[in-house]
Amino acid sequence: MHNSIKIKPFLKWAGGKRWLVDNFPNIFYYNFNKYIEPFLGSGAVFFHLKPKKAILSDSNYDLIQTYESIKGEPEKVWKKLLEHSRKHNDEYYYKVRASSPKLSATKAAKFIYLNRTCFNGLYRVNLKGEFNVPKGSKKTVIFPDDDFSKNSKLLNRAALCVNDFETIINKANDNDFIYVDPPYTVKHNKNNFIKYNEKIFSWKDQVRLSKVLTIAAERGAFILISNANHESIKQLYSDNLWYKKDVKRHSIIASKSQYRKKTSEILVSNYEISLDLQSKSVRSDDVKKEIVF
Repeated sequence: MHNSIKIKPFLKWAGGKRWLVDNFPNIFYYNFNKYIEPFLGSGAVFFHLKPKKAILSDSNYDLIQTYESIKGEPEKVWKKLLEHSRKHNDEYYYKVRASSPKLSATKAAKFIYLNRTCFNGLYRVNLKGEFNVPKGSKKTVIFPDDDFSKNSKLLNRAALCVNDFETIINKANDNDFIYVDPPYTVKHNKNNFIKYNEKIFSWKDQVRLSKVLTIAAERGAFILISNANHESIKQLYSDNLWYKKDVKRHSIIASKSQYRKKTSEILVSNYEISLDLQSKSVRSDDVKKEIVF
């Protein structure tokens, strides 16, 4: 069951999937028991689906702790973020970036503030684990449609974890829905962005991911994967279990708009999906009503 009330993700994320849920809402499996997402990022698909029960995970500890704070103390996070908004300028950005707050809500507000004001919403740390992305050109810290209370209420339906993807996917059972959006690492590619991803998520991890998803599908889980549209990825999902479709989008990583060209990704699923560009409504058997927590 799904409803049309929108809950906005509170983070921007490189490779985030707001464009996917906005343009292709019919690709998701809706009538599931439990929703599982092992690479959470901005959580765009989670906030779109609004599941009654979910397991959300990521290897980024600071990211998951930010979600935990929004889940448990949204008012405190919001209050601190308002303070960041009032003080925001070049000098203040770097002062906050260098700070080491102790309270969880203050840490979360720092994470969100830097995410909204750094270069292209990138998350990158140095060898010491320190966030080192420079300030971007965005000046807006608070948005009119921010609603941490709604984010919090929905997150209270979810278990949040910092785990390897295999541990999380192994929790999927019959009629659970797994959405997987790993770092786009491919085999034998010298692209700098791919090389950066390789440090986070290796080609061996891609192979391991394909194997654990195949086993989950055999247990009866429904699976949707978004990944790099590359021959090596297609080969990983070449057997008859998987359906594959290409989908185009604009790249937003480049610093200048003229370099943000169309690129493509691949969607892999173990159920048939339709890329109906004309349809932005939920499926006909879904219910449109106010979200009730």
